Amino acid sequence: MMYALENDFLQVEVSGLGAELKSLKFKPDLKERMWSGDPIYWNKTSPLLFPIVGSLKQNEYKFKDKVYQLNRHGFAREMEFELVENNSTRLKFRLNSSEKTKNFYPFDFSLYVEYELNDAVLYCNYEVVNIGHDEMLFSIGAHPAFVVGNGTEASYNEYALHFNKDNKINCYKIYDGLIGEDYKEMVLKNNQLSLSYDLFYDDALVFKSLKSDLIILSNDGGQTGLKFEFKDFPYFGIWAAENANFVCLEPWCGIADSVNHNQELSEKEGINSLSPTETFERSWSVSLI
Repeated sequence: MMYALENDFLQVEVSGLGAELKSLKFKPDLKERMWSGDPIYWNKTSPLLFPIVGSLKQNEYKFKDKVYQLNRHGFAREMEFELVENNSTRLKFRLNSSEKTKNFYPFDFSLYVEYELNDAVLYCNYEVVNIGHDEMLFSIGAHPAFVVGNGTEASYNEYALHFNKDNKINCYKIYDGLIGEDYKEMVLKNNQLSLSYDLFYDDALVFKSLKSDLIILSNDGGQTGLKFEFKDFPYFGIWAAENANFVCLEPWCGIADSVNHNQELSEKEGINSLSPTETFERSWSVSLI
């Protein structure tokens, strides 16, 4: 089921499946800023990554001497959320643990996703609550895909990502979905990373030490794009499907398994720990320019 938000500046649509942001339009031009989900390239628009980010080695992890199967990016993006709040400026969704989720994730949780409009800014807030009696281990991340250009490679190449606090970044290499120990340094001229199709031919760009908490997507004239803000996400990914006219800006609290990981969930890089009754909160926002 689809749900809508609207104010004087923005029109937003969110699907109950995965609490996924499906549409974001700036009312002065009504131009769609979210990727269409064209299955020829990639059929998602903004999936929620929970309770893992990225891939596990052999799609498995170990917890308390038991082996669990869990596919890339976890299960939340494929599950129906319950709408628990709906007013003129806010949509709030909830996913609770169940017997089904216990088959591949042995923790009791409530996961809330909230979308809120404030003038020309859309906020997305995540809230993870441990409703069990034991320590909870998890990761969470965002994966929004924004339209770039008008459908041609030439227009795609006119765009760049501007980082507010980085002039060079270390990009970790990916091997069959797993994070390697080696990385390459990318020097950003004027804090800017130019977009091109071939930038993503070897998979996503993955960063572990990004200083920036604001990235601006804009074209050569600086007139078309958006501002993407995020705080307290220790990892970040940038990705696009091959030759597709979008870019994903992905703040993560968690990361794919390393190539040398022993598959123990408690020893996984970037894993978060939550005591009973505790709450974990993160948010990101997008404003249109």
